[in-house]
Amino acid sequence: MAESYALSFPQLERCITTRPGESIFHCARRNGLRIVGACGGRGTCGTCSVLMTEGQVRHSNGHLIAAQEAEARARRPRWLRACQLTPRSDCTIEVAERSLAPVVRADIETGDHVEILPLDPAVVSHDVTVAAATLADMRSDADRVASALPQPFISIDLAAARQLPAMLRDNKWSLRVRLREGEAIDVAAPASRTLGLAVDLGTTNIAGFLVDLASGQRLASLGIENPQVSWGADVISRMNYAIGGPDPARELREAAVTALNTLAHDLCRAVDAPTGAIVDVAICGNTAMHHLLLGLPVRQLGRAPFVATLREALDLKARDLGLSVAPGAYVHLAANIGGFVGGDHVTALIATEPYWTASTTSLVMDIGTNTEISLIHRGEILTASCPSGPALEGGHISCGMRAAEGAIERVSYDGDALKIGVIGKHRPVGLCGSGVLDCIAALRAGNLLDARGRLTGPHPAIVEDEGLRAVTLAPNVHFTQRDVRAVQLAKSAIQTGIELLLGEAQLAARDIERVIIAGAFGAYIDVASAIAVGLLPALPRDRFEQVGNAAGVGVRQILTSRKMRTRARELAQHCRYVELSTRSGFQKAFLDNIGFKEPQGRRAS
Repeated sequence: MAESYALSFPQLERCITTRPGESIFHCARRNGLRIVGACGGRGTCGTCSVLMTEGQVRHSNGHLIAAQEAEARARRPRWLRACQLTPRSDCTIEVAERSLAPVVRADIETGDHVEILPLDPAVVSHDVTVAAATLADMRSDADRVASALPQPFISIDLAAARQLPAMLRDNKWSLRVRLREGEAIDVAAPASRTLGLAVDLGTTNIAGFLVDLASGQRLASLGIENPQVSWGADVISRMNYAIGGPDPARELREAAVTALNTLAHDLCRAVDAPTGAIVDVAICGNTAMHHLLLGLPVRQLGRAPFVATLREALDLKARDLGLSVAPGAYVHLAANIGGFVGGDHVTALIATEPYWTASTTSLVMDIGTNTEISLIHRGEILTASCPSGPALEGGHISCGMRAAEGAIERVSYDGDALKIGVIGKHRPVGLCGSGVLDCIAALRAGNLLDARGRLTGPHPAIVEDEGLRAVTLAPNVHFTQRDVRAVQLAKSAIQTGIELLLGEAQLAARDIERVIIAGAFGAYIDVASAIAVGLLPALPRDRFEQVGNAAGVGVRQILTSRKMRTRARELAQHCRYVELSTRSGFQKAFLDNIGFKEPQGRRAS
C-alpha cells in the first residue's frame, strides 16, 4: 500500500501531508495552498511549476526523480509540473514566484467618476417603538411590531421571530425591522446599519461591493481570486470535474461559498460592521459559475445544445446557500441569457446601456476566459458566447500569471529589441493577459512571428525551450510557440464570433459605431495591439470605450434598485442567443481567422 509523506513549503511556512498516490498539485489544492494550474491538474498546461530542493518523487511517466544538488539548482533549476509528481519520500518544495505574487488588479475599480446608485432597494428598514406587554395587552410580539409599522408585514422569517423577543426587551421595546415584499426578514437594534452585498462571481476573480441600502453609498470594495481556479482556469475544466459525482460538485460549490463568506467578512470588518448587517445580496456570474454555486447539474450545460437548468432570475434565502449574513436575508441571482452567457453579461448590459443606446449599432464585449458579445442594432440584441479560454488572461500560457506584482503587462518592439513593462517595483516573473496580447503584436511588428503564427528568426530573443521555439522576455520568462497557438485559438474564437454576429444582422464591421469593452482584461489591453492581431475590428480608436468592470456596476444597481432588477429581467428575455458552433460557416471562419492577417473591413458572411 502506498504511503503518505510530508510536504514542506518554506515560502508559505506550511507543511502538509499527502494521501496515498496523490500528486503534489492535488495535495496542495486539498490543503488550500495555491499553485497555478490552469488545466486543473490534468497535465496539459505546464503552469504548475515547482522546484524540489529535498526528497524524491515519481513522475507520471514512471521515472523516479530526486532533488537536484544545490549547485545544479543554482546553475540551471529544474522546474517540474506538480500535477505529474507523486512523492516517494518527505519533500521540500519551492513554488514558482508567479503562483505567490500578490494580485494588484482584482477588477473592482469603476473609474474616477462619482458613482450614484439608484435607490429603490428590495429591503427597507423601519424603526418602531411599541408599548410593553402587560396582562391587559397580551398581543404577541410579532402582532405588536406589525401594528406599529406604516404597513403591517404579512409574514415573519423564522430566524427573525426567534430573535424578536430578546431584541424588543433588550432595547426597551424599540427595534429596527427589515421588510422585504411584506416579509419581516430581520430585526435589529434601533438605527442599526442596513447593508447589501453585491458580487460579480467571475471565472478568475470575484469582486464584492458593500453598499449602504439607506443611502446607496458604496462603503467598501474587495476583489479576490476565485478559489475554483484550483480545479481549472476555464469553466469546462471545472464542469468536467463537477460531473464526476456529488463529492466533486460539492467541493466546487463549497469553494465558491467560502469565497463569498470571506468577502462578506472582510468587507464588513473594513467598515466595523457585523456580517449580520447584510440583509440583501445580489450575485451575477456566467451560467457555469451560477450552476456550480447553486449545485445545479452541469452535465447538460457542457454538451450540445448547451442547455441551462434554469435561466430566470432567482431569489432564495441566503442561509440555503450557506452564506454568513443576516439569517433571513435573500440572495438575488441575475437572470441568464442562454448557453454560457449568464447574469454577468446582463448586468454589464445594464451598466453600459447609456453607451449603447446612444448609437444605432454597438458591440458590447466582456473579453475573458468565456467571452460574451452582444451586437445591438436598432433595438435588437444578438448575443453569443465565444469559448476563448484563459490564454488572454494568462492561463494556459507557460509563464502566464495573474495581474500581480512582477507580471509583464506591456511588450513593445523598439528598433531591434523587445521592451517590457512590469507591474510594481519587482523583477519580471511571468506574463499577464495584457502582456500576452502586447507580446503577439510586438512580435508581429518585429517580423519575429509570421502570418501563420510561427516564431521566426534569427533573433537573439528567440531560443529553444524544451524542444520548442520561444521568445525570451526576461530571465526565466519565455513565451513559447505553444503559447502563440493558445492565443491564436482564443483570438480566432472572438474574431469569428464578431463576424458571425455581424453576418446574422447583415452588417459589416464598418457599421459598428461603438465598441464597448468591459471586464478586467478589457480595462488594461492596448486597443491598438488588439486591432493589430485581429482580436478587435479595425475601426477608428474613438469608437472604442473601455469601461472596466461593468458587470460589477450593474450588479450593484440591481442590488439597490427593484426597477433595475426588472430591467435586467427584461434585457435577459430580449437578448436573442446565437449558438455559434452550430452555424454552418463557423468552422471555416474559425480556421480562416487562426492566422494574423492584416485586419480587413470586409462584410461578414
